Amino acid sequence: MASDGVPPIIAAQLNYLLSHFPLSVKIEHLWSGSKFSTGVIDRFTIVIPYCLDFIKWDFIYNSESPISAPDVIFGAEDENFLSFLARNDGVEGNANSAKKCLSDWNGKDPTRLMVLLQQLRDQYMNYQRKRVDEVDDDRLKFEVSTIAFREGIEMHLSSGAEKPEEVKFAVPLTEMNIDKMVHGCPWRHSPKIYLQVIYPVGRKYVSASSAPRLKLLSTSDLKSIFSIEDFKLPPWLDGMCMAEYLPHLEESLEKQILEAVSLIDVRRRFIESLAPLFGRPLEADPIFCRKATFLAGSGAFTFLVHFSISTQFPKQQPGLMLQSSQHMNSHGVPAKSPLITEYPWSPRWETSVMAEKIFEFLVDEALNFKRYCNEAQLQH
Repeated sequence: MASDGVPPIIAAQLNYLLSHFPLSVKIEHLWSGSKFSTGVIDRFTIVIPYCLDFIKWDFIYNSESPISAPDVIFGAEDENFLSFLARNDGVEGNANSAKKCLSDWNGKDPTRLMVLLQQLRDQYMNYQRKRVDEVDDDRLKFEVSTIAFREGIEMHLSSGAEKPEEVKFAVPLTEMNIDKMVHGCPWRHSPKIYLQVIYPVGRKYVSASSAPRLKLLSTSDLKSIFSIEDFKLPPWLDGMCMAEYLPHLEESLEKQILEAVSLIDVRRRFIESLAPLFGRPLEADPIFCRKATFLAGSGAFTFLVHFSISTQFPKQQPGLMLQSSQHMNSHGVPAKSPLITEYPWSPRWETSVMAEKIFEFLVDEALNFKRYCNEAQLQH
């Protein structure tokens, strides 16, 4: 991040945090606490992922003594977290406690802010787990008891005057090491997939309770090969609990992800089938095979054909966009067609037949596109 106005010692800690924290944190709302040097930034809000949502904490340094440890202000909805820390942080002499981190603060060490944030977040997980354990709800107590063995589960109890109490779970699903299944995959880490489970808080256990609210989420890398939005969650049967539901979900998800990985080769064969007709692609996505661009011509008119191939290929046909090599719009940008998704297609065809049908379609479409470009140019 840009460090204009941030004292070098604080900037070094911020940059280390942003580069090395295991989760994607963000810095927002930087401001100055100095009455005399308002251009010196020594306070900021850190946005921290938690339970598939975010928490925001303010970190207050002192520009006159940037080497000193910061104060931390937690959100208004977590007013009891500070008293929880006072009672529980480091009670067993834990050398990795937030208290010890602050008391042994070394401002010249750029790792200090990251370490402090990690320790505070770990304690926040314990704090939320304690709040959930104290909820007077038999069903929730049972659910927690059945999934206590699973690692990495995060919980959050939300409540307020204008909304009913509810408990949110973020459940990490089976680690499949998808990055190792894809040759040449550029991801630094394998994508993570989570099930979000939200229970309303009640007071009476009912064996055939209604299903909680469920939503599947993932880190953004996964969309290159698999669309979480297109995945249909298995039904939650009457009387089912999370411990029963999760194995069915993970089995179904694993099958579909393995299929999605296998479809990379199907997309690759399709792109290769275009080459005998269009020539060698000017550009192509060599890893996930989601995009390709070819040079085409109709008489003296030359244009590019951009192929956009979805993860649902071949069920869903590629989107085509034509780009003129000879026509510019009023802003000096090459003229392009709208995205074309209506043309002869069958997912049952061989990839060579798909390529031939697209080529035949573009023979006529090139004339329409040329006319479109000429008319657009006349209007300008």
